Amino acid sequence: MTGKPASPRRPYVIVPRRTPHRFYGHGIPGVQPEKLIGHLIVIEGADGSGRSTQIRLLVDWLESCGHSTVQVGLKRSRLVSEELERAQQGNILSHTTLSLFYATDFADQLENQILPGLRAGQMVLADRYIYTLMARDLVRGMDEAWLRNLYGMAVVPDAVFYLNVAPEELVQRTFAKYAALDYWESGMDLGLSRDMFDSFLKYQTLMAEQFRRLQKIYGFHIIDGHRPIEVINAELRRKIQAVLSGRPLK
Repeated sequence: MTGKPASPRRPYVIVPRRTPHRFYGHGIPGVQPEKLIGHLIVIEGADGSGRSTQIRLLVDWLESCGHSTVQVGLKRSRLVSEELERAQQGNILSHTTLSLFYATDFADQLENQILPGLRAGQMVLADRYIYTLMARDLVRGMDEAWLRNLYGMAVVPDAVFYLNVAPEELVQRTFAKYAALDYWESGMDLGLSRDMFDSFLKYQTLMAEQFRRLQKIYGFHIIDGHRPIEVINAELRRKIQAVLSGRPLK
């Protein structure tokens, strides 16, 4: 056989955190924060904001640099994701039941993917985190103190980037990709409008308002999601490099 030999795989790089991780509240019993030496990066934003594309590009970049990565996101728990998907198809879940379903999904991933990844020194990338769950519940009238206590188990990320895209742009992107709108992402359970298109715009506007509120509390980094994919990704890379080197984000 002829041809070039395969390039040797680059060894994984572990860049330990300079300060211990902490939890938003009560945390997980028995977990020692000082042993969570990896990094947790969260990409937030509505469906159609480009989150998944950016995470895919970031994973390729990080792994090409030698970092081991773990990816998590909503409805990816092996414990309840299939049951949650089936329950949502009936469009009959109460707000509290839906909230607890998602909290269970998150808790399972936290225990079995996020924490083990951080202990191993990996880069954990979350395609949405507790902030989307809280924003959805707040729009539906859930008590904020109850939600903060519920998600007190969550690890505080190293950085949270919110891809901000106007509802009018989101609806165009969603139609272009799926040729339809999702019942829950349109807020049809809230009775905002009988027209799904109109309900989508109203619901996403309410979600954006809640994210702006949460941003003041949790310190998201707002990223303009209307720009070209490569421009957004270059900005995210610069900011993640700052996180890894311990520099403050600007």
